[in-house]
Amino acid sequence: MSDARFEDGRDTPLRLWATDSDDLRVISALVQDAVFPVTELRFDRAARRFAVLLNRFRWEDHGPQAERVQTLLVVRDVVGVASQGLDRSDRDLILSLLALEFEAGHDGAGHLIFRLAGDGDIRLSVECLDVAVRDVTRPYMAPSGKAPAHDLKDE
Repeated sequence: MSDARFEDGRDTPLRLWATDSDDLRVISALVQDAVFPVTELRFDRAARRFAVLLNRFRWEDHGPQAERVQTLLVVRDVVGVASQGLDRSDRDLILSLLALEFEAGHDGAGHLIFRLAGDGDIRLSVECLDVAVRDVTRPYMAPSGKAPAHDLKDE
């Protein structure tokens, strides 16, 4: 048996689950630069589940053609949701996800932070880290035709 290679998963839908900070770093890298309308955020308080449908850039298969895919990101064991720096009433608002971060609390609980472009954040209070991502469509050509780019500034 040999180790998995990126080439092995080229046409396979992404399906990952994070239960610790190391797992979350992998998922965060794969959902970096995902875009989604604010209307795709869902919190089911009774089920303690938060979900968002992302238009994810396919960093794992970044070739000559820039592709995106719709990906469902689901967080379980959510006990509260708060946001900062975004207008949830603006139904036309498109958000861009920069990173997912976990701030550990006591006994595995903590806060899962969605860092958004434009200084916005979504903070989920969770009893434990339980994040799943699953591609739900076939890849499609990115409307811009190119990979997202970040301007790095000297500080």
